[in-house]
Amino acid sequence: MKILIVEDDASLREIIQRSLEKERYVVESAADFLSALDKIEVYDYDCILLDIMLPGGSGLEVLQRIKELRKKENIIIISAKDSLEDKVAGLELGADDYLAKPFHLAELTARIRSVLRRKHRDGEAVIEMGNVRLFPDIFQVWIGNVQIELSRKEFDILHYFMNRPRRMVNKQLLAESVWGDHIDQVDNFDFIYAQIKNLRKKLKEAGASVELKAVYGLGYKLTDE
Repeated sequence: MKILIVEDDASLREIIQRSLEKERYVVESAADFLSALDKIEVYDYDCILLDIMLPGGSGLEVLQRIKELRKKENIIIISAKDSLEDKVAGLELGADDYLAKPFHLAELTARIRSVLRRKHRDGEAVIEMGNVRLFPDIFQVWIGNVQIELSRKEFDILHYFMNRPRRMVNKQLLAESVWGDHIDQVDNFDFIYAQIKNLRKKLKEAGASVELKAVYGLGYKLTDE
């Protein structure tokens, strides 16, 4: 899962990023209005943590731009401004939640998990496809009644595809979502091929009824055919 932090306070931004990375999220950040727009217009995120008061513009303007782009990111406003007007304006523009500063990191993490569950899993704590069950909050994968061991990136890849069953995903988008936006600077995708090869082998050996299929020249999709 990939998260964007839009926050001008460098120390708070760093604290949040370190905390979320410990929770195994891929985290990117933007420190001002224009850099936030640049990120949002080019890349996709599962959740955006958005401050309202930003150098160069307002977080509400960022929300408006997300709405104009018809993007589906979950938005949690994190702001010292706790007025009713700001909450209403943010929610009307498409924000999913509002958390006033100061806040506990544990509460922020809980709210992120909550909005992601609502978006991808209808509030459920498990994702199921065929005989595969994936538990995002505790990083476990079960095939039938047997738990299988995956590396962090193998888990992240499977998690990404199980949230998008039977949908073709191109290599660039997969790389950005699992490894971060800086991945667009690499020369090739050999590291992705290696991770997917290992994941496919583990799924097959464990008797999974799903298969991660290559779509020649385009990318991959997870099927249960």
